[in-house]
Order: sequence, then structure tokens, then C-alpha cells
Amino acid sequence: MPITPLSPEDPVVLGDFELLGRIGQGGMGQVFLGESLGGEPAAVKVIKPSVVDSQSRQRFAQEVEVLKTIWGPRIAAFLGADPEAEQPWLATEYIDGPDLARHVTEHGPLPVVLTAALGAILAEALAGVHTQGLLHRDLKPANILLGPNGPKIIDFGLAAFAESQVSLTAPGQVVGTPVCMAPEQAAGEKPLTPAVDVYALGTVLLYATTGHYPYQAATPYALFHLVTDPGTAPDLSDAPADLAPLLTDMLAHRAQDRPSLHEVVQRCRATVEAHGLKIAQARRRLTAHTARHHTPAAPTPAPTVPFTVPATEVAPAASTASTAPTAPTASTAQEPPPPADEAVPTPAHPAPPAADEAAASPAPVPAAPDAPAHDTRAQHPTPDRPMTPPRPHKDTPRPLRHSLQARRTAERIRAAYAAGAPFAPSRST
Repeated sequence: MPITPLSPEDPVVLGDFELLGRIGQGGMGQVFLGESLGGEPAAVKVIKPSVVDSQSRQRFAQEVEVLKTIWGPRIAAFLGADPEAEQPWLATEYIDGPDLARHVTEHGPLPVVLTAALGAILAEALAGVHTQGLLHRDLKPANILLGPNGPKIIDFGLAAFAESQVSLTAPGQVVGTPVCMAPEQAAGEKPLTPAVDVYALGTVLLYATTGHYPYQAATPYALFHLVTDPGTAPDLSDAPADLAPLLTDMLAHRAQDRPSLHEVVQRCRATVEAHGLKIAQARRRLTAHTARHHTPAAPTPAPTVPFTVPATEVAPAASTASTAPTAPTASTAQEPPPPADEAVPTPAHPAPPAADEAAASPAPVPAAPDAPAHDTRAQHPTPDRPMTPPRPHKDTPRPLRHSLQARRTAERIRAAYAAGAPFAPSRST
């Protein structure tokens, strides 16, 4: 989706992030594409001035504190925030790819093996969140972004501490997405347990492989009735036979009847192996499959930037893709032939095999001699494309660079730092 230019009332700089354009918005806030001083792209969420009050600031500050405690390779990273600013803001990692809902809508459901690989990836990521004493509480296809290095989970705006009294909602208030909400969550039961995320993951996988949810109704009231009625079974029509038993268990009405996330990982892995693949191969094929369908948007007079934006409490906007071709996966020459519905075409000029999933990332686009390698504005200048305003404290505009290698390096540094940091996650008592 093309980003729109900043309006005259929009901020140009928030903290150390320069804002480049508008990406998404919701009832509470606006999401901008931003860039750090070091050139790191980010999704910058800003609370609308019209809704800034003591209550919204308190909830926003709670959200920031929750995001600070969540980390993992499949979680969009927290980059910075200032809930006390005149316009409260927070910045998170941007993911260059569409969300799962958009991908399924535009290209159809995922094949069985790729859905199982997605389930293993997301279940493992959620298990990591749970070990940090947190629940997601609003997992849904729109909160799964299919980036060049694999899927990532976004939007922890409703995250809460498991088995604790910490809450981001008023007493009796039910917040979340009804079509993906566990029965006990829809009924307003507290405290919630990790089983709510297991159920939500079941709805995500059902949607990924069939294009529909377990319950659908014309009104929210009717939908809540279906979800909370123990006598109404979830709709598993069109679910592949390989996945139907697991989905049935994950969507069990009673929380205690659902499998653990560890069991979900094991069963998804077994499904992949039953198709003659290793889980690492299936992961790479998932990334290659989604990247292959991620095509750039048609040129428009308005500025466009190939970024997808993670946002909390604001519906994420899927982005246009990188203009670079997709490189082959590391397993292209070594894996057994994939099933017909999962075959990944081999590019005309394959790159050397890589050891990790980065092999499926888009290759850099050759730049003009005097242009930064990934500065799309420098590559595609137009008379009606104004230069980005300079930072208030700078005399001249700063060239914008979007180096894929720089982003990868930054991600690895953050991951290495997080692994060695003396961090004690919050846990429930």
C-alpha cells in the first residue's frame, strides 16, 4: 500500500526518528514510516492529540513497558518510545512484507507443509513470550507479517501479564478480535492463561490453510454467542486431513483440553516430516513462497515506500514489496522435489546457497552511480516528489539510506545483545 505524504500538521521528527510519511491509522493513533539517525527504518506510532488525556497516556505507558520486556527472533523489536511527550509515541521494527490476512486474500490459502511450518514458527515464538510471563491476547492473521526473513508477530497492545492482576482494560471489558478469541476470553473470564494464545493460533492456522475462521456471523453479538456456546463446534470444513486433528485440539472449547505450545511445535514438525522435508527446509520454502508473491505496487504520482508497518492497537498496513528479485533458498539444489502445490520455481540466475533463511531475502537493487543503494527516492525522482524536510537541528538534508545489509547486521547485533543481557523476565506468582 502506498504511503501518503506528511500533512502540514504532522511532526517531522520524534525523538531520534525522522518521519517520512503516513502509513496507517486507527481510532487512537497514527502510524508513520520513520528512520533513525543510523538509518534504521521503523514504524512510529503516535497518539492522536484529540485523544491524549491522562487515561490514554497511562495505557500507552503500560503498553510501552510491556513492549520493553518482549523480545525474540520472531517478535517485531521495540526501538524506542516517549509516553510523556506532548505527542506520545513509540517506535518498533518495520517488517518488509504483507500480513498473513492480505496474503491469503490475494493469493489463496497456504499449502499444508507451509501452514505446518508457520504453525511451528509461531508456536515457538509465543512460547518464548509466555516464558517472559506475558500473553499476546490478540493474535490474528493481520498481526502476522510475512517478512523477507520469515514471519514475525506484531501488535502487543493488548498483552497482559499471565496469571496476574495487571490489566490494560477496565473491569468487565472484553477487548480483542472476536473471530480469533478463545471462548473464555470472549466470556470475560479472568485470569487468562496461555491457552488463549493456543486457541488464537489455531484460528490463524485454520485461516492460513482454508481462508476462513472457525466461527463467522453477521453481527458481533451473534459471533460472541457462537464462540462461547460449548454446543457449537468450530467450522473445520476444507481443513487438510494432515492438520484437522491438531486444529480440532487447538480450538477445543475448554482451555484445559488444548495442547501446549510445545506440543503444537512437535505436531507441526511431524506433519512437515511426513511430507519428506525437514522443518528448516519447510521454513525456507515458506519464506520463498510468500516473497515470490510479494510484488511492487504500480507507480503512482504519490511517493511510495516499500515498507510494511507493525503497529500496536492500529490496524497494520501491508506495504509494497522490495523492487529486487527473490533469491533462491538454500535448499533449492539439495532438497527432494516438493509437492506439486508447494513447488518453488528456480530463478534463471540462482545465487549460491546460503546457510540461513536470509537466502530468501530480496537481493539489493543496483543503484545509480550517484545514488544511495536503497534510497528509492533517489532512484525514482519525480517533479512532484518534494525532498524530505531536514531535521530542525541540521543545516542540510541528510541522505536517506536503506541498506539491506545494514538492517541484517543491526538485527544480529540486537539479537546477540539480547542473548547476553542480564535480563530477568517478569513472571507471575
